[in-house]
Amino acid sequence: MALSERCDENSKSTVSIIGFDSAWTDNPKAPGAVCIIRMDSQGTRLHLAPKLATFSEANEIIQNERVQVAKCLVALDQPTIVPNLQGSRPVDKVAGSLISWVGGGVQPANRSKIGMFDDTAPIWRFKNRLNAVEDPEAARSSASGLFLIEVFPALALINLNDAFCQRLAQPKYNPVVRKRFRIEHWQAVIETIRTFGLSGALSQIDEWCDGYIADIAPRKSDQDKVDAMLCALIGLHWIVAPRDQSVVIGDLTSGYMIAPATNGIHNRLVKAAIKRGVPIDFKKVTD
Repeated sequence: MALSERCDENSKSTVSIIGFDSAWTDNPKAPGAVCIIRMDSQGTRLHLAPKLATFSEANEIIQNERVQVAKCLVALDQPTIVPNLQGSRPVDKVAGSLISWVGGGVQPANRSKIGMFDDTAPIWRFKNRLNAVEDPEAARSSASGLFLIEVFPALALINLNDAFCQRLAQPKYNPVVRKRFRIEHWQAVIETIRTFGLSGALSQIDEWCDGYIADIAPRKSDQDKVDAMLCALIGLHWIVAPRDQSVVIGDLTSGYMIAPATNGIHNRLVKAAIKRGVPIDFKKVTD
């Protein structure tokens, strides 16, 4: 069999998960970050280490990747469905019930935010050009296609590490906020990523984490790359882990987000979802 034929055969069974931590606004001086995990008969590996990218650059990377693989899943850290003109989406309020308890916040997403979610915002141009199917369950079950899901790294970290899931215990790993930044929190986030990556049998994750955990003076761009890796790992987990180890909060009409739920779903999320009539799937509830 010729090399080109072998490559074609491999591409028929190859799955790519692309993590994209977008910058929400399209500022070339403050881009987001993107990375790629590939799965095929040889295993799961980091195909493209996190790198800075604008919306346009990320779209080009995704389109180039799409033609080389059977299935491509884009896990995006930005609201992808925002029908509300004001306030917050229902899913944001549910997630905020837990995020605020641990000491963080959820930025409200609504169409009045110019440059973020108004009719001409970059997210809608990105989605239109991407032309992906936004159906999380189909992304799991389909053998081929291009799919998009919304993920939330801050919520994922709380669900992945019990040390973060306590009153006012959210990790302070944003280098921009120097007064709150803690290097030990940065390192704890990297170790959480290492454990999460190893659970998905991702090769090269140890080496990648070693490089970031050794950085004692990370910059905002480093955090963007860390969050892009988290996005990709959430997407990987969504595809390969048992369905009850992930949670979908919300719906495809008012907005949703996907997060790992390897240790169950916190009771605060369940109570907030029930109170607001927001769909949420859960098997195990934790305190």
